Amino acid sequence: MKYQLRHTTRYDYSSDVTLSHNEARLLPRDLPWQRVSDTSLVITPQPVRVRERLDFFGNRVSYFSIQELHSSLEVTLNSQITTLPRQLPPATLDLAWQNCVAQITTDTLAPVSLAEARLMMLDSDFVRSHTDLADYARQSFREDCSLVDAIQALNRQIFEEFTYDPEHTTIATPVLDVLNSRRGVCQDFAHLAIGCLRSLGLPARYVSGYMETLPPPGQTKLQGADATHAWLAVAIPGWGWLEIDPTNGTRPDERYITLAWGRDFADVTPLKGVMNGGGKDQLSVAVDVTPLTDEHLLELF
Repeated sequence: MKYQLRHTTRYDYSSDVTLSHNEARLLPRDLPWQRVSDTSLVITPQPVRVRERLDFFGNRVSYFSIQELHSSLEVTLNSQITTLPRQLPPATLDLAWQNCVAQITTDTLAPVSLAEARLMMLDSDFVRSHTDLADYARQSFREDCSLVDAIQALNRQIFEEFTYDPEHTTIATPVLDVLNSRRGVCQDFAHLAIGCLRSLGLPARYVSGYMETLPPPGQTKLQGADATHAWLAVAIPGWGWLEIDPTNGTRPDERYITLAWGRDFADVTPLKGVMNGGGKDQLSVAVDVTPLTDEHLLELF
C-alpha cells in the first residue's frame, strides 16, 4: 500500500511565548515492512535551530528551538509511506510460553536483542507489573499453550471484553483502573496488554503510529478525521517481534504505519518541550492517512 501521511499539531496560547525548546517524534521509521520517502517537517514560526537524532530506541527525533515572540505553534509532517506485508511466525514455531519466559535469562533470543528484551520487561512510567494483570492474562496463557497462540488469545480477549470509550480515560489513567473499568482507548489497551505480558515475565514494547480508516458506506472521508494509533509488539525467541492490536483484535498489516516504539507512551510522545510564557494552551490535532493510487502518484509529479 502507498499512503500520503499528513499530521498537523497546533498549540494556541493565551499569552505570548518568548522562547521554546521542543522535541518531535513525528518522522516515521524506515523498516523492512515500511519505506519512507518525500518527508518534510514544517514548523511555524520558523525555528532558529533544527537538529535530528536517533533516540535510544532508534526513533527519529527532531529538536527545534523558537526564539521569537509567538502566540501559536504549528508542526506539520508530510510523508509518503509504502507499506509491505509483515512476516508472521511460521506454523512450525510451537514454543510453550513458559519455556519462553525461561529463555529471557539466556542468549537464545536472537534476532531479538537480549538487552532490549530485558528492558521491555521492566516497569516504566505508564506500565507497572501487578498480580492482577498476571491473573487476567492467564485466562489466555494456559498451561503448555504456545506463545504465539497465547498472545493472539490475549489480543482477542481484550478486544472482546473492553469498550472503546474516549471520554473515560486520560493519559494519566493507571492501567489497573483500565482493567477494572473495562473501558479506554487504544493507548490504554496497548498499555494494558503490555502490563499483562510483563507481569508474566515476557518482553513487550509500545508502538505508535497510524492506521488507515474508512468512512461509513456512502460517505466522503473527512479531512483531518484520522488519528494516531497505538498497539504493541511481543518478543518471540528465535524469530522476532510479533505485533498485535488489542483495540481492534487484529494483527497490524499494510494498513498500519509505524511511527516509533519504546517502553510506553512516555518514550514516543509526538511533541513535547519547555517554554517561557504561554499561559494556558489549546491543542488541536489533525491527521490524514490517504491511500495513493498510481493516478495520484502521477499527479504529484
